Amino acid sequence: MTTVSFSLNGKQVSADVPDNTLLVNFIRETMSMTGTHVGCDTSQCGACVVHVECESVKSCTMLAAAAEGTSVTTIEGIAHDDGLHPMQQAFHENHGLQCGFCTPGMVMAAIELVKENPDPSETEIREGLEGNICRCTGYHNIVKSVQAGARMMGE
Repeated sequence: MTTVSFSLNGKQVSADVPDNTLLVNFIRETMSMTGTHVGCDTSQCGACVVHVECESVKSCTMLAAAAEGTSVTTIEGIAHDDGLHPMQQAFHENHGLQCGFCTPGMVMAAIELVKENPDPSETEIREGLEGNICRCTGYHNIVKSVQAGARMMGE
């Protein structure tokens, strides 16, 4: 067993878990935050993307112990008291989701993409999100959502 302690969505958390506990399982099972999804368990789909120290990480391939002492943000931690995060709002307004399974990972990846490139082109968005798979939308509305989210985040 390993004691894992870090900041999760701005709150200090700590728990004893088996040494091989993945970060996604720590978040979902130990902390009962189920917004981060488990899709493939092989780092292919991106449904599990969270931010560790403000960088996108596929939490299905990171051990929880590796997050020791860091700051981890999940989809539950990006909204503000006054409403959704601008990227979440943009996905809602531009129909950037259908079933919603990939949406948390897409939103988290899109936020980092826009922080690095505040005005991404369609090609840059498609390349920036290539590690995230959506099986429903065909990506057109996801690209529109990221463009709108970028504008909203810049305001």
